Amino acid sequence: MSNSSTIFVANKTQDDCRFLSDVVAGLRQKRRTLPCRYFYDHRGSQLFDQICQLDEYYPTRTELAIMQLCAPEMGEQIGPGAMLIEFGSGSSTKTRLLLDHLIDPIAYVPVDVSREHLYDTAAGLAEMYPQIDVLPVCADFTRDFDLPAAGRRETHDAVYFPGSTIGNFEPPEVTRLLQQIVSLCGTGGGLLIGIDLQKNVDIVTAAYNDSQAVTAQFNLNILHRMNRELGANFNVENFGHVAIYNQALGRIEMYLESLCHQSVNLGEHDFSFAAGERICTEYSHKYTIDGFAAIAERVGLTLRRQWLDDNKYFAVLHFALLD
Repeated sequence: MSNSSTIFVANKTQDDCRFLSDVVAGLRQKRRTLPCRYFYDHRGSQLFDQICQLDEYYPTRTELAIMQLCAPEMGEQIGPGAMLIEFGSGSSTKTRLLLDHLIDPIAYVPVDVSREHLYDTAAGLAEMYPQIDVLPVCADFTRDFDLPAAGRRETHDAVYFPGSTIGNFEPPEVTRLLQQIVSLCGTGGGLLIGIDLQKNVDIVTAAYNDSQAVTAQFNLNILHRMNRELGANFNVENFGHVAIYNQALGRIEMYLESLCHQSVNLGEHDFSFAAGERICTEYSHKYTIDGFAAIAERVGLTLRRQWLDDNKYFAVLHFALLD
């Protein structure tokens, strides 16, 4: 039985071969894409932390305000003796509020692809919460991964998925991810998730086109990462950041736009870009509570509680997996 925090070092699941194959597959498509999970190297994670502090970027401060006000109720709703598993943990800022109000939590399992950032954050949390096993897992949470064993046996598993990250996925992917959460938690488990709600388009658009251009740096950083890790030769200055709202699909679409006709070499692969051609790097879907609850219900998750800010910009929802 463990009375102190533990650091669990998982096998690294993302290597250069997979990074390269994913990038090549995306750039070969007629409508070119890059997986948004590759934003989050160490520099990308730092830039995203900066984005979360911007005046225009309402999701983080709004969700944080909800957590500050309602975390005691959330802790009670999750119940005692849980292993808390966080998808895309980042800096775990909001998680601290939740951990403070969980009843006898057994373990905290942050899951993230940014290895260095993950372990730095986990080490800090291990010092802050010596009574909890802190067990970081470096993995892509959209794929199967193994849960580490805690020093004590948990009563149930609870997934925490904050930050409206679920909005990055298209509808079929959302269903698959929720099915994975159901499989991970099992009967008696639960899901606490943040979703960005539909609202005035100008407010949404400004959040992804900030005046300090931090989001642009974040978007362009993926090109820097490919140059550094994959030996590509992207001239980053020849690409621009574009973020638009697709009203019909209820989502922000983020792109890298080629500012001129250019060619790029990526190992044995060559790609040509026309001036104005775009690479899609991220979607961010905006939901209604009823709409998201209907999706979750189809995989066996029942909405039990909801918490919103006064402006109804954002919602934190708790779902239970019942018999």
